[in-house]
Amino acid sequence: MLLAKAITVFSPMLIAALGLSSLTHAAMSECAKDIAIKITGIYENGDTKVHYDYCENLHDGRGFTSGIAGFCTGTGDAWDVLQEYKRLTGSYGDFSSMSDTLRKYASNESSSTRGLGNYCKVWKSLGRSDKNFQRAQDNIRDHLYYDPAEQASSGLGARLDVTQGQLFDTAIQHGTGDDADGLKALIKDTNKSFRSDQAGNSGSTLDINGHKVDEIVWLKKFIEVRTDDLKHPKEEENQGGNYWASTTYRTKSYSYIVDQGEYAWKNSVKVLDNDGRPTTVSCSK
Repeated sequence: MLLAKAITVFSPMLIAALGLSSLTHAAMSECAKDIAIKITGIYENGDTKVHYDYCENLHDGRGFTSGIAGFCTGTGDAWDVLQEYKRLTGSYGDFSSMSDTLRKYASNESSSTRGLGNYCKVWKSLGRSDKNFQRAQDNIRDHLYYDPAEQASSGLGARLDVTQGQLFDTAIQHGTGDDADGLKALIKDTNKSFRSDQAGNSGSTLDINGHKVDEIVWLKKFIEVRTDDLKHPKEEENQGGNYWASTTYRTKSYSYIVDQGEYAWKNSVKVLDNDGRPTTVSCSK
C-alpha cells in the first residue's frame, strides 16, 4: 500500500473549476459500495477481506501503514483514525502512551517510527477484536476517501457504478488533495482531452467543458490518464522505488470491467486480480 495522502473537499467552486457541471447523479447502492471497497481490497491486500488488523512498515517514507485504507503514521490519516476512536470510546486506549508521538509525526509528516515500537502490535490487536476501532477506520475511510470520490462523481454527473468505483480506488491510492498526482488533477487532465462532443453507448452522458461526452468514453480516458500517472508520477514522494509503476494492475482491472460491460453493479462483478486472473467480487450487503 503506497498512498498519496493529500485530502481536499470537492466544493461547488472546485467542481466548476474542473470543467464539471452538477448534473443528475446516481449515488452507489450499499451493495455497489461494498463491491467497490472489496475491489480496492484486492489491489491493496490481495483479497476481498476487510483487513482492519493490517500493519507494517513499507519503508516508503510514510511511517507505519495500517488498516483498511493504508492509514499512515507519517501522513496524518492514521492519527485521524485514533482521534475518531477516542471520540467513540473516550480514550486512545492502548495507543495512549504513543499518542503524543503519533500527533507529532502526523503534524510533521514524519516517516520516523521511533517511539512507536508497539504500534503494530496494538493496531493488530484492536483491529481484530475492537468493534469501535473497526468503526473508526470505516468512518475515516469514508470521510477522507469515499465521500470525496462521491463528490467528484456528483460533480461529473456520473451515473455508473464502474466510474464511481474507479474514482474511489483513485482516491485511496492517489489521495484527494491539490498535488499533481491527486484525484482532482487527474480529473482535470482527463477533461482537457475533450474539445467536442464524444458519443458512446453507455446510456449516460456527461457535460465536460460544455461538451456532451459519453460516460464510458470519459472513463476510458481517465483510466488512460491515471495509468500514465502511475508509470510517471509527478510528485517526488510517489516516485520512490518505482513502486507506483508496478501497480498498474489496478487500472488494467478496471479496464477489464469496462470491456466486460459491467457498468452497473447489482450483486457481483468480474474483475482481474493482481496477477491478471479473472475473479468474481460479490457484495455482502
